[in-house]
Amino acid sequence: MTIDSVLIANRGEIAIRIARALSELGLRSVAVYSEDDADSLHVRAVDEAVALEGSGPPAYLDFDAIVAAARSAGCDAVHPGYGFLAESAAFAQKCVDAGLSFVGPGVKHLELFGDKARAREEAQAAGVPVPRGIDRAVTLAEAKEFFDSLGESGGMMIKAVGGGGGRGTRAVTSRDEIEAAFDRCRSEAARSFGNDALYVEEFIPSARHIEVQILGDSAGSVLHLGERECSVQRRYQKLIEIAPAPGLPDGLRRAITGAAVRIAQQVGYRNLGTFEFLLDAAHDGPGRFLFIEANARLQVEHTVTEEVTGIDLVQAQIRLADGATLADLGLAVEDPRQTSGFAIQARVNMETIAEDGAPHPASGTLAMYQPPGGPGIRTDGFGYTGYTTNTRYDSLLAKVIAHISADDFPAAARRLSRALGEFQVTGLDTNIPFLRAILDHEDFAAGRIATRWVDEHLEELAEAVARVQSSD
Repeated sequence: MTIDSVLIANRGEIAIRIARALSELGLRSVAVYSEDDADSLHVRAVDEAVALEGSGPPAYLDFDAIVAAARSAGCDAVHPGYGFLAESAAFAQKCVDAGLSFVGPGVKHLELFGDKARAREEAQAAGVPVPRGIDRAVTLAEAKEFFDSLGESGGMMIKAVGGGGGRGTRAVTSRDEIEAAFDRCRSEAARSFGNDALYVEEFIPSARHIEVQILGDSAGSVLHLGERECSVQRRYQKLIEIAPAPGLPDGLRRAITGAAVRIAQQVGYRNLGTFEFLLDAAHDGPGRFLFIEANARLQVEHTVTEEVTGIDLVQAQIRLADGATLADLGLAVEDPRQTSGFAIQARVNMETIAEDGAPHPASGTLAMYQPPGGPGIRTDGFGYTGYTTNTRYDSLLAKVIAHISADDFPAAARRLSRALGEFQVTGLDTNIPFLRAILDHEDFAAGRIATRWVDEHLEELAEAVARVQSSD
């Protein structure tokens, strides 16, 4: 390998995850940390750590400071993880200009998929259907006109052109909701992405969220590593992810993964990425699926694909960035890797759940932090006993993943619920009881989940949480 030393431009559990992958590849790892993050566990998980000026997220968003840290530490490459600078084409270009390899897709693909309207156009060029919409930034008047054109359909989605992760996104089912939703999305998009441009598309009232893991190399080869089910969402934020999607007919699975590969081939995609689709759960027949966006980065939920394929995706990212081909990784395009059993990931967030199911960030000092174990259980986190959390950062504390090699989805759900029940976290509130309420619900085990299921069952789930907590 020509890459010998990598700066990790992130923090928390994903920085630790990357450091472990680098260690197993025999590569040197360098972390960065802000003034208020010196006690974060990722600082101890690396070979060297460099302090950044400033505190909070702005410190991790400083292009010049991070590139300077990489060069001063003698790094050959930068791995952005996810969030922060992971999808910043400008930052990737800054790395390239400084002679550093950017571990991820190239600048042109970051620019392309950072513009959701352009991504829709590429999907259509590859013969992949997309929801009805306007493939450019729109005005409020244009949004209203588009809503009127939909007639009696389920409504309209307002989305940030440069968005992701559910931010700057609202569903509108009534014309009198449009102006307020448009203003909220614009404000949120500007705050989250520095770009307040919005586009609109058809809203699918009953849909499953299916995404496909893609790898591409410098030789032009592209393959998929199967799909994930991400339908368990609260207000467009993912809570629980599954690989593979339970109950998906084989023909439909091949059609969706094939569509993802076609888009990736259409654009000459390199490194790792995720192509996301909505499957119309209410549609009769073989299943109508629509491309919605691609995330040109590592996903939070990459873990479940790793568990069912046995492939370390972070190591794959690094090796592909270093010029390896898919063949060098032992992956044949003609024979995609088969999956084994089911894996489910639950995102353990630091938050309280109100009576109506709404989340509120929580913080405190961890009086106890003891992750679960046992057969088929993996925990990716950054907590430790005595650590004081910081509300300036994302509320994700840990990801608990359960894998079962048998083709028995309900058993995988029970394993994950059991593991969450053993997770000892005291000193602050988490959403563990809420996650268990979802996992233990009969609809989840039966695969009767769509993207609005959690929102539609919030009060019922909140009552289940209250019952559990009152019995403790």
